[in-house]
Amino acid sequence: MDTGKSRRLFGTDGIRGIANKHPMTPEMILKLGKAAAEVFKNGNRRTKILIGKDTRISGYIMETALTSGICSMGVDVLLVGPLPTPAIAHLTKSFGADAGVVISASHNPAEHNGIKFFSRDGFKLSDEKELEMEDIIFSEGFNKEHINGKLIGKAYRIDDAKGRYIEFAKSTINNANLSGLKVVLDCANGAAYVVAPTIFRELGAEVIVLNNKPDGLNINQGCGALHTEVISDAVKKEKADIGIALDGDADRVMMVDENGKEFDGDFMMALCGLELKKNGLLKKNTIVATQMSNAGLELFCEQNGINLVRTDVGDRYVLREMLNGGFSFGCEGSGHIFFTDHITTGDGIITALQVLNIMKKRGKKLSGLRLMDKLPQILINVNVREKRNISEMPSVSAMINEAKGKLGKNGRIFVRYSGTENVARVMIEGKEQNTIEELADSIAEEIKKEIGVDGND
Repeated sequence: MDTGKSRRLFGTDGIRGIANKHPMTPEMILKLGKAAAEVFKNGNRRTKILIGKDTRISGYIMETALTSGICSMGVDVLLVGPLPTPAIAHLTKSFGADAGVVISASHNPAEHNGIKFFSRDGFKLSDEKELEMEDIIFSEGFNKEHINGKLIGKAYRIDDAKGRYIEFAKSTINNANLSGLKVVLDCANGAAYVVAPTIFRELGAEVIVLNNKPDGLNINQGCGALHTEVISDAVKKEKADIGIALDGDADRVMMVDENGKEFDGDFMMALCGLELKKNGLLKKNTIVATQMSNAGLELFCEQNGINLVRTDVGDRYVLREMLNGGFSFGCEGSGHIFFTDHITTGDGIITALQVLNIMKKRGKKLSGLRLMDKLPQILINVNVREKRNISEMPSVSAMINEAKGKLGKNGRIFVRYSGTENVARVMIEGKEQNTIEELADSIAEEIKKEIGVDGND
């Protein structure tokens, strides 16, 4: 829900920034911990907040500061260490915690870090709760020095957290036997470096693991979901059946087929959506996708009697639409897939398990499960110094309108800013690749002239 209030810390996916620079400083994170404890306090019993993280070296700073702030307010902390973001969502419910916290900047480089919260039911926190924390942090005289003695919170290390998530993930496909499948798995030197290989191996798959040796600085570095060329090369070399690439916190996944050809979120959505429908599990016969999903998905849904609902870009908007509409399946083309009958947030491992299970049941290669044809699409990212409203840049607006006129009904244009980076994204679809490339280049160049920064290609 849009509260109409301006935000000072939280963005579209929690708080993000360069570690040790505002707002990701120990001092600010300490205050955030105190504010979180105040917001989540349960008057009926001892309150507890679960904290997990990815493998960034700055995670130690954030975890310690956050824990100190929470405990200073008389709230207990459950520390589970490096685990995927969706694992934290699941474990928050499993341990009966009053909230869950993930210390991660997802797919961003190692120098970045972030913090996002889950409510006790495992869903991302509402705008209202985030703003409530901001109000506390920036209020005058916020102090709780009277918390002392036995009232001070305790921090506990949880040893069996990984095992709990591993068993849960396997249960989402009823512990199906995946023997006979050869998998290349890229863990992005991130949060899933232990649990992901374990899950696939315990289900019987042959697993070749890449980038599972985090050193605190190599998370997402030339690997993971943003670099599918790594698994593509490995799949072809190893003659594997599938390549699976997770991002740093494993809430998203990208795949390649046995030929090394990318199998992105739109292909996963078509495959899994149709499977859910056939099994009577696609609630209200609807798939939820963002504006960035390819128009080929619309045609696929139309041909198969499935409703497609589009949202603004961002996994929080997909999930919000799913909850409001009572739907059970949604996705961002970037690989955030939501199976809300299983998990309350995007989960790259669970998504991969669903795809592998379909491959095994149907006895088909992944290349034979490309159920939709994509309309040619181009996406250009432009580094910008500010996120100025497009309508305030007449030359850019005019160029977008001119491109829309040239495409007519045979294409789409979507220009937006990233929710987590100073980047403008220009996406165009159309029947002819050369045409959409020329139009996208023109719009991108005009944005560069207006608000671009050094570093653009």
